[in-house]
Amino acid sequence: MISSSKLKSVDFYRKIPRDLTEASLSGAGLSIIAAFSMIFLFGMELNDYLTVSTSTSVVIDNSSDGEFLRIDFNISFPALSCEFASVDVSDVLGTNRLNITKTIRKYSIDSNLKPTGSEFQSGPISNVIKHDEEVDEEHGEGSVSLYGHNFDRIAHQHPILVVNFFAPWCYWSNRLKPSWEKTAKIIRERYDPEMDGRILLGMVDCTEEVDLCRRHHIQGYPSIRIFRKGSDVRDEHGHHDHESYYGDRDTDSLVETMENLVASVSLESQRLALEDKSNKTKDAKRPAPLAGGCRVEGFVRVKKVPGNLVISARSASHSFDASQMNMSHVISHFSFGKKITPREISDVKRQLPYLFGSYDKLSGLSYISNPSDSDANVTIEHYLQVVKTEVMTRSYKIVEEYEYTAHSSLSHSLNIPVAKFHFELSPMQVLITENSKSFSHFVTNVCAIIGGVFTVAGILDAVLHNTMSLMKKVELGKNF
Repeated sequence: MISSSKLKSVDFYRKIPRDLTEASLSGAGLSIIAAFSMIFLFGMELNDYLTVSTSTSVVIDNSSDGEFLRIDFNISFPALSCEFASVDVSDVLGTNRLNITKTIRKYSIDSNLKPTGSEFQSGPISNVIKHDEEVDEEHGEGSVSLYGHNFDRIAHQHPILVVNFFAPWCYWSNRLKPSWEKTAKIIRERYDPEMDGRILLGMVDCTEEVDLCRRHHIQGYPSIRIFRKGSDVRDEHGHHDHESYYGDRDTDSLVETMENLVASVSLESQRLALEDKSNKTKDAKRPAPLAGGCRVEGFVRVKKVPGNLVISARSASHSFDASQMNMSHVISHFSFGKKITPREISDVKRQLPYLFGSYDKLSGLSYISNPSDSDANVTIEHYLQVVKTEVMTRSYKIVEEYEYTAHSSLSHSLNIPVAKFHFELSPMQVLITENSKSFSHFVTNVCAIIGGVFTVAGILDAVLHNTMSLMKKVELGKNF
């Protein structure tokens, strides 16, 4: 067996008897300074160990979401009616999707951008509106011309007033006019305004009665509105709520629609018998927008190639006066990729505060144009360059987001003004990865701090002690 005396011989930390040591005020001061230095440096090392450090690199985009990208948006148009608001998508590969409705919601809004009711229902889309094939030049004047000074009076005189808001220059208005007048003449003969008075057909020339058409939010021509007297009167304004007619425009279809409308105000005993008949044209009539503005929100999926998201007035059977179209809008939200909740954003920003600065760059911005003689046909374009950013920890992906830069401009257009968002995605992506820190490295640094401070303090103490001893010898006059 190895004796204890032999084991003591390998002791690296041999002790000096306490009687042989001497305490000093300078040593005590250095010891206190050394202790505080150790605590301070240990705190800094611990903070560095706990702080997330990242490295940034640029790599080829290898997205997990495939070749499609989601675009979420919420945009308010104070002067674009939901009746004609259309969301279209196109790209350089030839994709051209018009009037997307499945993932889009529209709400009528007033001039203060506040909703005036529930979601606007666009209803089924009819690609072809039927008109009379043979035009009868001797159709006569069967409808009543309405003006701003007599519109309300006549509307209150008849339970049902059906009005054709038209423009003389409009191709579709001219296609409708013969069948409209013929229908009006037939209805007048069947339901004489003086003897019966349940229904009346009228016409309004929107090139002359601009204010009247604006009051009823007419933006496309021709627009057929159905005004009902009684329960549809707005108590706060005294104006009639009304429906829009989107059905066929041939004489037979119009006459059938008018007959069904008359049936709705017949005697109570006749209503049940005529209920099935009145449902035939239910899809052709829908509530007209209560205000002239529209909030368009929802999302679309696009290919990851340069393309356009366009919001405009569109109809296959209406005409628009480009000089009166106003595409001013306020953007509440516009982002690319998976929608990220505010909580997720705040969690990531606590670690990486520089992220999400351009995630929703257009949010809260307004783009306003005022159509006039010198500022008409204005298209508002936004050019967006999109870059994907991924944040990776050692074990999993924290977030995947798309940031973009935006440059906007107002330009005059020869066609119908639109709001266009031109997007272009970068083929590269920014990859932010968390740098792992070894616990053993942390322990090594702590030991280095303790040992280093202790050693430096010992050296300083020795230098200070020897200096003071030398000064005392000089004062006593001893030479050595």
